[in-house]
Amino acid sequence: MIDIVVVLRAEDAVLDFLSVLTDDGGGETRVILADHDRAETLILGADLDTAERLALIASHVRPVTEGIASPGPEVLATLLRQAAAGQPCRIWTHSPADTRRSRGRLGRDTALARAADARLAGAELRHAVGFSPYLQILSDLDHSLGREHIAAKLDFVNGSCGHLLAEPDPEFVVQTPHVPAVERFFDTDPDQRERLFALLASLDDEAASVVDPWEFGSSPYEARRLDATAAWVRERCAGNGDSSGSGSGGALVEVGACEGALTHRLAAAGFTVRATEPNAVFRPRLTAALAGTDGVTVDSADLAELAKEDGPRATAHLLIEMLYYGQDLALLDDLATDLVFVALEPEALVSRVRPWLERSTSWRADEETVLVPPQLETVCAGRAYLSKRGSVGLLLRRTNG
Repeated sequence: MIDIVVVLRAEDAVLDFLSVLTDDGGGETRVILADHDRAETLILGADLDTAERLALIASHVRPVTEGIASPGPEVLATLLRQAAAGQPCRIWTHSPADTRRSRGRLGRDTALARAADARLAGAELRHAVGFSPYLQILSDLDHSLGREHIAAKLDFVNGSCGHLLAEPDPEFVVQTPHVPAVERFFDTDPDQRERLFALLASLDDEAASVVDPWEFGSSPYEARRLDATAAWVRERCAGNGDSSGSGSGGALVEVGACEGALTHRLAAAGFTVRATEPNAVFRPRLTAALAGTDGVTVDSADLAELAKEDGPRATAHLLIEMLYYGQDLALLDDLATDLVFVALEPEALVSRVRPWLERSTSWRADEETVLVPPQLETVCAGRAYLSKRGSVGLLLRRTNG
């Protein structure tokens, strides 16, 4: 049985997979260094001791350069076939939820490569938990390193990775959390894998690689947050274009509606909703989810485009859990409304919105309310859990309207 370790860079093989490299079984290990511009395979023969294996890997530790990335599933499938050489093998690679996206992408691509090639279909594949400060992943196999192996790992880092200890790029820096004393591994099915990958892509387009990446449709926490948000909007819009207090007749603009989880609730409360979603992958899902829903339209406008429009005034604009992308809050001055609902996790509200609001001469805070408190919750079919940070609503009213 050949162990094949697939890593982005040479140091990764020691930082996350030392227990595999030094398995008491004493068999041959092959390490695929998958950096796309210089992909190569190291053969660690059964006759090499730990020191010799680490010395060979150390000779391949490189400076950080641009363009370090996964070569993609097709190239990885070829590399895996060559490394296996027709023999039974086990494959070890990065977690799709590794916070360093370069590693997460390689872990995902390696799993896709194994699944797509019938000649590799029988190979067992395990992901290292790796660097995952936001998630606690339930592991299936834990290797606790002894003092000898810990000493070898630290000597490797200090002797071969000194330049990475002070590396400014968080993708490639080596610090204490990147050097685990217990190496943890887990199996995953395709759905869990894709959800883990998408979940850690919260602020880029890869979040849309699965339907409902934030599990709005299945999470009890998210259901409470969305219900509370819809109720807050309904109650506060009474008397602002909605004299009934039920929400009927109020015209809302929901900015960044994603796949419509909140939009459905607003429409059910009787609002007319313009749901905007600039993401080209989420938007067709939003359109399909809201098909046939009375009083709802969908378009691609983002906050900047809405600020440029000279259209009819809305009862309110909703910026719900979407001001994490560095938008210029001065754009709010040009929205066609006198009422803006903002919801964010508490820390982001304090750091992003409060400083801007203190300087603003156009808006005042009418109300601040806790929509849902923080909570720990499982995700990805129970494969991991994390802290949901809570959501605080801030109701802004125009002062110079």
